[in-house]
Amino acid sequence: MGRRVVIAAILLLGIHQAWDLYAHRPLARPPGVLVTNEPQQREPAQPAPIVRDDFTLQPLADFAFEARVLLVSRYRFDAESALAPYDLGIGWGRMSDTAIIEQLGLAQSARFLTWRWRDAPPIPADEITRSAANVHVIPANAVVARQVAALRAGQRVRAKGVLVEATRPDGWRWRSSLSRDDGGQGACELMYLAEITVLD
Repeated sequence: MGRRVVIAAILLLGIHQAWDLYAHRPLARPPGVLVTNEPQQREPAQPAPIVRDDFTLQPLADFAFEARVLLVSRYRFDAESALAPYDLGIGWGRMSDTAIIEQLGLAQSARFLTWRWRDAPPIPADEITRSAANVHVIPANAVVARQVAALRAGQRVRAKGVLVEATRPDGWRWRSSLSRDDGGQGACELMYLAEITVLD
């Protein structure tokens, strides 16, 4: 009896994983720029700190974007996952064009969005940096968290929220980038995500 239960559990886990892969499969897109507008950033309309459990979020800028989803990653075990469980890789301009994306090897790991190419980049490397971002997502509520979890690469989304600096009483600190031109350590956006809509 115990062996049958184990086998059934393994089968159910396999079915769940297969369905998860199917549900989150990339959305096929024809070539062409999908999003022309750059993200919009301005002074925070409500500069008062936001308290989330042990974290205090200091608004740095209101932030809104329309973008193509490049990748979505779920984090559970790093120090930051209690606050920002998802990273959302987004692209606009030529980084929303399937013809360009298919020439790049995109990956998300260790809280970074990275890309590589075979011989030469399909567009200038600094344009890739300026036209893509890795957003550490702090969901404003459970609904937003579920929406982010359900995203698929290739979807076009519209989102708005606040770029923040997060702190804890023990001295831990995590600050958002406020530039689209930077790269490497500290270049990602840390966003308190108030709402997100899939436009497809």
